[in-house]
Amino acid sequence: MASEFALIARHFTRPTSHTELGVGDDGAILELAAGMRLVVSTDMLVAGTHFLADTDPEALGWKTLAVNLSDLAAMGATPRWAVVAVALPDADERWLTSFCTGLFACAAAFDVDLVGGDTTRGPLNLCPTVFGQVPAAQALLRSGAHPGDDIWISGSPGLAGLGLAHLQGRCKLSEPALTDCLAALQRPQPRVALGAALRGIASAAIDVSDGLLGDLGHLLERSAVGAVLQLELMPEAASRACADPDLARRCLLGGGDDYELLFTAAPSRREQIRSIAARLTLPLTAIGEIVEGDGGLRLLRAGQELPAAAYRSYDHFAP
Repeated sequence: MASEFALIARHFTRPTSHTELGVGDDGAILELAAGMRLVVSTDMLVAGTHFLADTDPEALGWKTLAVNLSDLAAMGATPRWAVVAVALPDADERWLTSFCTGLFACAAAFDVDLVGGDTTRGPLNLCPTVFGQVPAAQALLRSGAHPGDDIWISGSPGLAGLGLAHLQGRCKLSEPALTDCLAALQRPQPRVALGAALRGIASAAIDVSDGLLGDLGHLLERSAVGAVLQLELMPEAASRACADPDLARRCLLGGGDDYELLFTAAPSRREQIRSIAARLTLPLTAIGEIVEGDGGLRLLRAGQELPAAAYRSYDHFAP
């Protein structure tokens, strides 16, 4: 059986493109560009909690890094470096080869250097930490939303939740929706280009990882404002993919694993945002408005209020 250090050398050591010193020492040496600020984020993925035991390891490698890069995207940061700590039940060379194929494919797609990490024996647990840079005073924060701002969502929220529901037997999806939903679940696309394009345009932003309503709630709390959402304005991909309208709505509003950007911006920015959507060929949909308040959220359908609390987002420690 390969040693820990042989595994690191064989699977996790690759050339770097913008790092002074990468894997191989007690620490990495990173050089930040002039006028930039460092943005750091970490997200853990635990077998049985964040992914199913039989998840394709190549897809899991992609997702392990992608979900972390989504946090940098929500800050308007450009990803640069990552370290990855991995607990493995055993030294399965075939599994690791496939996992690292996906991991480094994501790193290459977003120009990220893997500069360190750790491996140990234990229940399967994947914990990257990612580092990005953003121009001084231009980071997107959760705390900048103002009454009167539009609320926008990127892409097609709800598809990942439907993909998981299909794998768990809670619904049966047909092609081509099945392929789209599984791709959204297993190979999310962090909206890095969108986050950078929104610097100086969005007033606040957050990525949707636990569910649209729940993550919007975090933004509202940080900005000390309320919101009114219009259900009929929401992207329709989830409702078109699933014959069960209640399940589709639950996945859209509370399903999580979307890794889309939810952001706010003044109405005067609408044309700029539509231009960004066209340039990136990425749907950006205005779904509501920021209002006065302190974290309150109203969900309307054709003028009638729906119980927003019924679409609770994922919480690791909820009863």
